[in-house]
Amino acid sequence: MSARLLAGGTAGNERLTAATAVVLLVLLAALGVTIVRIGGLLNEHMFLGMLLIGPVALKMGSTGYRFVRYYTANPRYRAKGPPAAAMRMMAPIVVISTIVVFASGVALLFAGPGSRSTLLPLHKVSFFVWLAFTAFHVLGHLGDIDAALLRQRSAERPWDDSGAVVAGAPSRWPPRSWAGWCSPWRWNRSSASGRTSTAPTSTCTDRARAGAARAAGGLGI
Repeated sequence: MSARLLAGGTAGNERLTAATAVVLLVLLAALGVTIVRIGGLLNEHMFLGMLLIGPVALKMGSTGYRFVRYYTANPRYRAKGPPAAAMRMMAPIVVISTIVVFASGVALLFAGPGSRSTLLPLHKVSFFVWLAFTAFHVLGHLGDIDAALLRQRSAERPWDDSGAVVAGAPSRWPPRSWAGWCSPWRWNRSSASGRTSTAPTSTCTDRARAGAARAAGGLGI
């Protein structure tokens, strides 16, 4: 199981970090709305805070794993290289403030109003520290997130809407997921243009029609 989880290498780690960051940006934007109107949205604020714990832990785990693999001289992570120096300098403050702001928030939730005099100031101060450094952290990694998601999209869909192969993507057609269902494929050449046609055989077409018919029958159409 552990071998399968770690099989993605540096590319898998990068995609996981980028995808988790996108989820965090959406949830944090929603949390920001509750902070602006905390008086009327306190319950929503607490709910989103608890919901964020999972993605935050996953993000810290993926970046922490890269940190450990790099500084333990793993060849692939060494070849990938470290983040920018400014990002590495801010990382400890981002991690510590993240832990404090979420831990104090959870403590406030379970300790109740009696703990407001001690925990609430800690929660507020740690939040402002976290907000400032996380904002710089996000801005510094926006390009990395976009590049990682673009590479993932190119790997999953190596052709655009016109059928052209996307630059840098593997030139495989049909997709691997279709190979068993639509196999065998027949490649026809047009004598006029000399271009290769990617039309499937009648077997594949018949299977597609049969599948659609069964789906329609199941829905009672």
